[in-house]
Amino acid sequence: NPVAADRVIVRINPAGTVEHQPDLDAVQATPYRLVMQAKVESAAQLTAHGLPTIALIETPLGAVRVEEIAAAPNCVGLMWGAEDLAAGMGGTSSRFGDDEPNPGTYRDIARHVRARVRLAAAAFRVAAIDAVHIDIADTIGLAAEVRDAVAQGFTATACIHPSQAQLIRDGYAPDPTEAAWAEAILRAAQQYGGGVFAYEGQMIDGPVLKQAEAVLVRAGRP
Repeated sequence: NPVAADRVIVRINPAGTVEHQPDLDAVQATPYRLVMQAKVESAAQLTAHGLPTIALIETPLGAVRVEEIAAAPNCVGLMWGAEDLAAGMGGTSSRFGDDEPNPGTYRDIARHVRARVRLAAAAFRVAAIDAVHIDIADTIGLAAEVRDAVAQGFTATACIHPSQAQLIRDGYAPDPTEAAWAEAILRAAQQYGGGVFAYEGQMIDGPVLKQAEAVLVRAGRP
């Protein structure tokens, strides 16, 4: 049986390549409509076909135009790619090597683009997908990256290998204690009728309530 259309993202080649239009034609012949378009560099590259699109930001030009891209009416999400970005700048790696300080972590420009993608996605209320962790064996590094992505409100983290899927799912799922805290905070807010209040020694205000709501969204609760 075919996979339900609302659970499928079809990755298509960049605009301007010979494969781009055949990819679009192939998608139109299926029930699937959500696409992830590689190496997006302008909003016009999305509006040209009008399909709901996750724009992959992985070139220098795409990075400096990310806000324009996020504002495209059919942009539903942003993802970024570190290695293509580094290659596009004439670099050799997006991460520090084992013989450098902070091995395995992103270099400054990659961190800048990651932050800019996250901010643009939040500003235009579209999904934000964090880049893949290409060192498949580095489960500790991936777990740390997922934890950081969750803390910054990313919607998801992409996998490069099936073995990473469960670790990422576990990282996004709040533990029972965290979910219980969020539910208790929101119940207390209803009792206090809004505004700032104290709960178990913690000051609770609007931003804290929004954080609690985000926890319950990750937990799959209304």
